[in-house]
This record gives sequence, C-alpha cells and structure tokens, in this order.
Amino acid sequence: MSQKNRRKAIASGRGRALVFAALGDDTRLLLIAKLCSGQPHSISELTEGSKLTRQAITKHLRVLQAAGIVHGVRAGRERRFRFDPEPMQDLKQFLNTISEQWDQALARLKSFVEN
Repeated sequence: MSQKNRRKAIASGRGRALVFAALGDDTRLLLIAKLCSGQPHSISELTEGSKLTRQAITKHLRVLQAAGIVHGVRAGRERRFRFDPEPMQDLKQFLNTISEQWDQALARLKSFVEN
C-alpha cells in the first residue's frame, strides 16, 4: 500500500481502528517511544535492551507500519525505521471531536435534569 493510500485509510474509521489496535500492545508502545527521538533506528538498535528477538521486533514493526505509525527506509544493508506522527495527530483530532460531542451531550442532560 502506498503512503498516500495508507494516509487515506488512516483518515477513515478503519484506519483509526488499525492505529488503536497497534497502540494496544506494550511492546509496540515501547518501540514508538524509542522512535520518537526523531532519529531513524535499525532493528538491531530497537532490539537493544529488550528480551525480544529481532523477528519479534520485526513483527511488531510490521503492525506499526500497517497502521502508518512507522515507516521503514532502506539504508545500505539494513532498514531504518522512523516515527510518523500524522496518524497520532489524526487520532488526537478524532478524540477531541468525540470529547466535545460528549461534553455537549452532558450539558444538554444537565440542563434537562435541572429544568
């Protein structure tokens, strides 16, 4: 899937579900935390300090890539991964919208109950 198509999918409900699912794992959250430094990291670098194998890290990175949170770029013999904040920004906007809707609904309920 191209990056443009991945972004379109992320903007849809299906894409958001992929991002939420990807964030639902402690290992993937730790990988994102490492990648948030702004520097791309190789699988070897991401495996350092972890009890997980390179294959396990690779599996988690594939899930994060499918959600558009991480992008891998070939650098010589290795692949370097970087964090893409765009899907997270989309989720933040989505959650802010939902939060506003709930606030409005609760305000209407409060007004109804008090009157």
